[in-house]
Amino acid sequence: MPGSPLRLAEVTLREIELPLKERFVISSGWMENRRILLLELRDDNGVTAWSECVCSDLPNYSPETVDTAWLALRRWLLPRVLGRDIDGPEAVKDLLDDGVQGHPMAKAAIEMGMWDLAAEAAGIPLSRLVGGTRGRVPTGISIGLQASPPALAEKARQAVADGYRKVKLKISPERDVDYVAAVREALGPDTPLAVDANAAYTLEDADHLARLDAFDLIMIEQPLAAGDLVRHAQLQERLATPVCLDESVVDPATCEDMLALGSGRIVNIKPGRVGGFRNARRIHDIAQRAGVPVWCGGMLESGIGRAYNVALASLPNFELPGDLSPSARYWTQDIVTPEWTMDADGFVTVPRDRPGLGVDVDTERVETLTRRSETFAAATAGVPS
Repeated sequence: MPGSPLRLAEVTLREIELPLKERFVISSGWMENRRILLLELRDDNGVTAWSECVCSDLPNYSPETVDTAWLALRRWLLPRVLGRDIDGPEAVKDLLDDGVQGHPMAKAAIEMGMWDLAAEAAGIPLSRLVGGTRGRVPTGISIGLQASPPALAEKARQAVADGYRKVKLKISPERDVDYVAAVREALGPDTPLAVDANAAYTLEDADHLARLDAFDLIMIEQPLAAGDLVRHAQLQERLATPVCLDESVVDPATCEDMLALGSGRIVNIKPGRVGGFRNARRIHDIAQRAGVPVWCGGMLESGIGRAYNVALASLPNFELPGDLSPSARYWTQDIVTPEWTMDADGFVTVPRDRPGLGVDVDTERVETLTRRSETFAAATAGVPS
């Protein structure tokens, strides 16, 4: 790892609220305003980095929320890293895991911020530091549940017209086969199409889910409960369509278990879900050795969180288009400049010509959107409890 040891002098937590351009609906709930927890990190030399905790305000995707992450960060996690010499960002995860079970999204917010801090201090792009090799990455879109099959088909048609290289549809037991059929008919047989259930089904729905085989889908993402690798393996045996696991893969060990059991054939890697970049890179490598493709999912991040996803998606085994939609897909105005954009061919450019994230944080806009903030310095961090 390039450079001298990292020494974190100060961290400011900020909660902002960013309104979505339209309501985003999945099988477990919906969102109109995104509460976002941001971290501003500063080292002893005054180098600054920003990161984002990707949890939501409700525990419907994972047990973590903005409020539980705030508590975990201030009471248990920040005291473990503030004011101590750390031998590079690879070493951060072990410090955060020492005596603290769970809280992977809160831990990832610190760990990934330290990766950016190291990149800024070394004067190199974040994507290069994490091992990325590509200058642009293919982009897909995730479309939330819609009121009717024609409404969903129209959204999908527009997405293809905009250049997205993969269309992913959220589904639920009440809105699946007829909706997917309408989209496939509207888009034709050649458009890459996937569905995401967000754990809305059980194994008893296997015959029903098998009806989706008729639509030549890239994948059915996370059809069953998050921790149920055994039943996912049983379901995969009954489906021609590849199962992709998202919520079920929380670390390298569960990825290895998935492959050993045959629980799926594709992995969605969200760095916040798996505890940060170190685990994300290890999952990438495990899947690559097994010949299993991976892709980078999204959590309705701001442009700060998007920067980390783009850097990760530049690694070589991210073969499928990620949920890396440009800023304008979700926000009237993002909190970074330049905002993230997508070219006409459906690719996002990986910033490789400047250190760190490759975008600037609009601090004035962040300040305007801030609902609460708290700063922790090395001298007052205290002893981990």
